Amino acid sequence: MTGAASGLGLAIARRLAADGARVVLADLNPAGAAVAKELGGLFVHADLAQRPDCRALADAALAQSGTVHILINNAGFQHIAPIADFPEDVWEHMQAVMLTAPFLLTRYLWPAMQANRWGRIVNISSIHGLVASLHKAGYIAAKHGLIGLTRTSALEGGACGITANAICPAFVRTPLVANQIAALAKTRGISEAEVLEKVMLESAAIKRLIEPEEVADLAAYLCSAGAGAITGAALTMDLGWTAR
Repeated sequence: MTGAASGLGLAIARRLAADGARVVLADLNPAGAAVAKELGGLFVHADLAQRPDCRALADAALAQSGTVHILINNAGFQHIAPIADFPEDVWEHMQAVMLTAPFLLTRYLWPAMQANRWGRIVNISSIHGLVASLHKAGYIAAKHGLIGLTRTSALEGGACGITANAICPAFVRTPLVANQIAALAKTRGISEAEVLEKVMLESAAIKRLIEPEEVADLAAYLCSAGAGAITGAALTMDLGWTAR
């Protein structure tokens, strides 16, 4: 589980641990160590923009139990700027963390899942993996790419019992979204309340943020034996945003 120290990743880690999984938590935030202790799991301090850290994370997960059954690619961050002003280094960092790292971790853990003849890969994409918004080119490009990786993984994994699915939530009540609200208020010159009402929830049928535990419930189901027929899906949890 990447990006597991807080927010959505923390909620998923807690749910999987409650379901009996032995969790390996990865994050840049050292607070993940306390979470891992709470859940009886392992914490790996990792910068997923660095290929050696991705390799070390996979090796640590495999060393803990000798194999891996579930991979949750969740780590991400946001930067808001028009394309003309979008910093090139930030673009590259976003692709590394949110697209290259999921590919590397999938590649590194694939042989263990293949040997088990059972595996579950859940990639946390976004509604922005399916549609676009202004000033989020880096995030949207990475999340669209993640859905492509999910679908290819599903096709290749079907014969050996590996499923791969993407969850595409709208705005979830996390520290990342709180930062987005503040950034959008600044760039658009409006209040944070107006950002929530007129930007984030304008297209939604249900006018609220999604709770992290709701996404965790769906992730847990996709990791279960009962979800064995679901693969290659980009599952929307978008409060009706794309129903129009």
